Amino acid sequence: MILRSLITVFFFFLFCCTIHAQRNVTPAVDPVLEADAKHNLDVARQAFRLKKAYKGVLLRFEETYAAYPEFSNIEEFLYLAGMSSYYLSQNKGKQKVNLNSDKEKRFAPDKLREDALAYLSLMLEKNPQSQYKDEADRVIKELKPAAQASQ
Repeated sequence: MILRSLITVFFFFLFCCTIHAQRNVTPAVDPVLEADAKHNLDVARQAFRLKKAYKGVLLRFEETYAAYPEFSNIEEFLYLAGMSSYYLSQNKGKQKVNLNSDKEKRFAPDKLREDALAYLSLMLEKNPQSQYKDEADRVIKELKPAAQASQ
């Protein structure tokens, strides 16, 4: 009888501790995806700042965001993607867009402006106090009238 009571108490505490531990579950960070995303951000950062290779930034961002949207530094990646879209829509940068190519149609200026607006708005939605807030606000204010006119 004592043994049965001890076993019951043991399982009761085990069950309670398990439930308690599950209440404070935080999303797990996948170290492999986090490392891969960090590498892609580093490459995109260099492409953006040093090479002005905005199409490359967008490709790295899209790959990373599709695989790991919970990346710990997604704020900076959204900023780089937004600004790259914005600059490409103005035909800036060292990588030129060839709209005669089917592969390049995704870089049409109207589409790029929409993407820039979406990326920068999402960045500010995720972090309203972003260090990139002033620049993002400036570009959003510039792009919103054009977006509303095209609707």
